[in-house]
Amino acid sequence: MPARKIRMEVFDSSGNRYAVSFEGAVTREKALRLLDLVELLGGMPGVDSGSTFRAPNLTKFDRLRLMVEKHFPIVWFSSRDVQFIYEQEFKEPISLSTVSTYLSRMADRGFLAKDGRSNRHRFKVLTTLSKVALNLIRNNKKSTI
Repeated sequence: MPARKIRMEVFDSSGNRYAVSFEGAVTREKALRLLDLVELLGGMPGVDSGSTFRAPNLTKFDRLRLMVEKHFPIVWFSSRDVQFIYEQEFKEPISLSTVSTYLSRMADRGFLAKDGRSNRHRFKVLTTLSKVALNLIRNNKKSTI
């Protein structure tokens, strides 16, 4: 794989500028790590977990998505982690198979990254920056083929 270079600039709420660059073989994992760093420098947008989070008209899918954004904004997590938090938050049971199905659907729709073997999947929220970087990586792979 030819060497690539990624450079990002982030401005925080105080007006400070951070420039981050990476040179070398850019893999998906490396790009996600770089974007995690950029997100931390620039701050993470908050998720309003107030009345919207507990609205009775939300589906289980929507509740799970909001919970994932709130509790796992920048870390990898498993279906069991989400099941545990869901049951603590809503005081109602949810099957592990339901959680796994919904998380896989979120990954298929581009909301989550999915890694690992089928019985050991790990998930991670894809931020806007992550999605842009993954599209760049995909486009670079297509152009080298």
